[in-house]
This record gives sequence, C-alpha cells and structure tokens, in this order.
Amino acid sequence: MSEFTLRIDNMHCGSCVRRVSQALAATGRLQVKEVRVGADRLSYTENTAPVELAVATLAKAGYPARLEE
Repeated sequence: MSEFTLRIDNMHCGSCVRRVSQALAATGRLQVKEVRVGADRLSYTENTAPVELAVATLAKAGYPARLEE
C-alpha cells in the first residue's frame, strides 16, 4: 500500500470534508487516513486504486485535487 497527500480546492467546512470522504469511500478502493479543512489536504492510503482515481472522483464531486509533491 502507498500513501498519498492531495491538495483539494473548494473544501471549506466540515460538510465538505464529509462529502470528500464519502466520495472516496464510495469507490470501494480508497481508504481515507485524514482530511484537514484548514490546510485543504487529504491523506489517503492506496489499496489497489491509482492516485488518478482519487483525483477523478474528487473532481466529479466538485473538489478539484492535485497530488502534493
């Protein structure tokens, strides 16, 4: 398993965190480790899903994201 951190746009409150977490959990392939609103970041563990799946899922949910180097 690999761990990644994404920078997420449009995440402003606790409801946003819930929507982001639910969108990723709905894939059945991503396990969220931590979502921080103030930092607009998400750490997650990759099971079998590529980082591109997380980025595409978040974009579809209205939260554009990019891999943080």
